Amino acid sequence: MNTATALQARYRHLHAPDEGQGTALAQSLAKGPAGVALWHIEQALSGAGGWDPARAWLAAATRSEVTATDSACLTYGAPALAFVLHAAGADGQDRYRAARDKLDAATAAIAHRRVQAAHARIRRGEPAAFAEYDLLHGLAGIGVHLLHHTPGDDALAAVLSYLVALTHPLTVDGERLPGWWCAHDPHRLYTSGGHANFGMAHGITGPLALLAQALRRGAVVDGQREAVHAITTWLDRWQQHGERGPWWPETITREEAATERPHSSGPGRPSWCYGTPGITRALQLAAIATADTGRQRAAEHALGACLADESQLVHVTASGLCHGTAGLFQTVWRAAQDARAPGLDADARRLADTLTSQHASGSPDFLEGAAGQALAQATALNDRPPASHWDACLLID
Repeated sequence: MNTATALQARYRHLHAPDEGQGTALAQSLAKGPAGVALWHIEQALSGAGGWDPARAWLAAATRSEVTATDSACLTYGAPALAFVLHAAGADGQDRYRAARDKLDAATAAIAHRRVQAAHARIRRGEPAAFAEYDLLHGLAGIGVHLLHHTPGDDALAAVLSYLVALTHPLTVDGERLPGWWCAHDPHRLYTSGGHANFGMAHGITGPLALLAQALRRGAVVDGQREAVHAITTWLDRWQQHGERGPWWPETITREEAATERPHSSGPGRPSWCYGTPGITRALQLAAIATADTGRQRAAEHALGACLADESQLVHVTASGLCHGTAGLFQTVWRAAQDARAPGLDADARRLADTLTSQHASGSPDFLEGAAGQALAQATALNDRPPASHWDACLLID
């Protein structure tokens, strides 16, 4: 049995959508048919499968009217479906053009409205909710789609300019805080102190990665390099030096910000969404974008040290993209492609062996289930970039 056939057999429960499934999450890239469609698009583009399963899952994703309100984001609604339909045309074929154009227009309009609301919040001097700017629900995620698929649209410049403004310090109750300080705790329960978030999924490393990727691709607005410098300097300040290598806290509170010391005594779970792998990939991208070879080596060293520490790796117990082996592998594999030193190649191969030996998740979800696991396993087995560029939505490509 060849590799493609083996993957199809392992993930046969993703072959056809459940016709009786509800529509509430249909447009969800994270948890619905839109995310599963990406797996079948990747299979079709790579010649490992046909287009019929992709069409079936896309049809399931669009059973109800597509959401284009200001709650829409990279993982739900018009931006999510626009990202998926562009993936279907990654080989240059003009598939789904009419629907794609409508979704692109809706996404640009959402971006402009959300940018205007964010600037109004900044002018009021209020701290943000991370859903304003983050990758999964905020403007960084919408910016991912714009950068990769409609880079000439002025909506991208608007998002980048907003992220630059986000890096300007904020004064709350007389205390100077980072501009991305959140009014709520990491679980989105509103509290008086709030927090600052380091994660790729919900924290400032998502905007850092987008600003850096935009610089690499020539999409530049005033203050963008200074914004990258502001974020990396802040990350430098909060980098901790453990016996087994550098690490960063996942979040900090007002008390920790005031004392400039985190309460955590060591690194958390090494994952894409939070932890050293996602943070170091963002720092590596920033270093490449600014031609800072010293910073790049430091980021790659920190990632390598993390991957050599079994006491950290033992906490990776899930298999999916968000905080499991699939996301860890895909992040390290992308970092290894850009690395100045060869060590990360061996780390990626070891993680590939672990990932391909894991059983398929029963959940079809993209972010935490079988669809994302299957996509990362395809990368591990083929050792080449995804044909659909699906991992752009993780901000690691």
